[in-house]
Amino acid sequence: MSTKGVPFEEVFDLFAIRIIVDTPQEMEKSECWRIYSIVTDFYQPSPDRLRDWISTPRANGYESLHTTVMSPTGKWVEVQIRSLRMDEIAEKGLAAHYKYKESKVSETKFDRWITEIRDLLANPDANALDFIEEFKLNLFNDEIYIFTPKGDLRVLPTGATILDFAYDIHTQIGDKCIGAKVNNRLVPLSYQLQSGDQVDIITSSKQKPNEEWLRFVVTARARQKIKSSLNEELKLIAMDGKEILDRKFRQHNIRFVSENISILERFYKVSGATELYFRIAKGKIDLKKLREIENVNGLLQVDKPKTTRKKSKEVYSKINKKEDIIVIGDDFKNIDYKLSQCCNPIPGDQVFGFVTISEGIKIHRNSCPNAEHLMSKMAYRCIKATWKSTEVKENIASITVYGIDRLGIVNQLTQIISNEHNVNMRSISFEVNDGIFEGNMTVMVYDTEHLSSLMAKFEQVEGIQRVVRSSKEEH
Repeated sequence: MSTKGVPFEEVFDLFAIRIIVDTPQEMEKSECWRIYSIVTDFYQPSPDRLRDWISTPRANGYESLHTTVMSPTGKWVEVQIRSLRMDEIAEKGLAAHYKYKESKVSETKFDRWITEIRDLLANPDANALDFIEEFKLNLFNDEIYIFTPKGDLRVLPTGATILDFAYDIHTQIGDKCIGAKVNNRLVPLSYQLQSGDQVDIITSSKQKPNEEWLRFVVTARARQKIKSSLNEELKLIAMDGKEILDRKFRQHNIRFVSENISILERFYKVSGATELYFRIAKGKIDLKKLREIENVNGLLQVDKPKTTRKKSKEVYSKINKKEDIIVIGDDFKNIDYKLSQCCNPIPGDQVFGFVTISEGIKIHRNSCPNAEHLMSKMAYRCIKATWKSTEVKENIASITVYGIDRLGIVNQLTQIISNEHNVNMRSISFEVNDGIFEGNMTVMVYDTEHLSSLMAKFEQVEGIQRVVRSSKEEH
């Protein structure tokens, strides 16, 4: 009563009558409807209370025809109409189902439900608590009825999305799904289906599952298949990273043993070896820093970093040879310098200084849009520049991303900026034209390595086609 929001007086099934007919299986449907016709000839039915679980059985195998009619005393009475076979399955469950299954060839909804449970049990990576939650979800959820383009019926839980439907048809269709046409209307992967929808899945050979898909699906089958695909891809990428690290170890005469791997996990602050290899393969870890860790007979000593090499570079960068050179971060003959806003140089960029009339020296990137003019027309006012290697300071940089517009893409980009890279964002704007978007953002980064890591992360987002560093001036 609480769930339905009705008082006790409006509960329809206080009284119920069950009519069971002993008839051959091929005659069950017609006989049950014939009985329904006889009942409704004598008693007025409630049209809102008709439940046809004969034409579309429930996922757990339950079949019956329910109606509610008005009795001569003015009370509602529920009438359940079913065959003897249906009644035995309803009362006795699985055992009775297989008693009748011997003569059947086609798969029932109940068979598919059992198959899903088997898939979950067979998953070697399944967490016990996750399994219980997903099992309960499939068991207790209300159902919706979805049709394929050819008219085949599929039963899914309420709230199921395009991805759930795709994985319900076949794992490979789910893995390659990029969208669908629902009732001839194009919809995204996250679209929630309604009972009666006709769905035509659109696939692409270039598509593959990503972690965001787990937010879209509600069925245990889809969730398990997505997790399996993600784990397989992670393992393949991690294997590449392991080979890269092995080659780098051989170059530095470092032994590939668990002790050294554990030291690298702590040094690069990752949770395990698989994540370490994965980040190496994705270029998220700078293996040049291996030179900062002392190597004693092939074993790494993390407590004794190599600082001598870095210090020698700092000293060398300050040496003034035949020509003056600005070391950005140090005073240069007491002349002020500024980072030019037309190209926003950051540590790691190839740069030069331009002597202005009233604003001291301005630092430009060699790839600055104004560089060619300044160097060709006013070369006598240009001066070499380099970065002080120990400078740790946030610098402004502009990034432009191009891609295909889809739900949640802006939120995903901003999460990468704020959560994963701890980057401060100065501004962001997006323009969409015919489904293609261009996003411009200005962020605060430490150097080119920091910027490249951020841009590489953007490139992994589904729908992003191109990421470039721009030279747009911030106002």
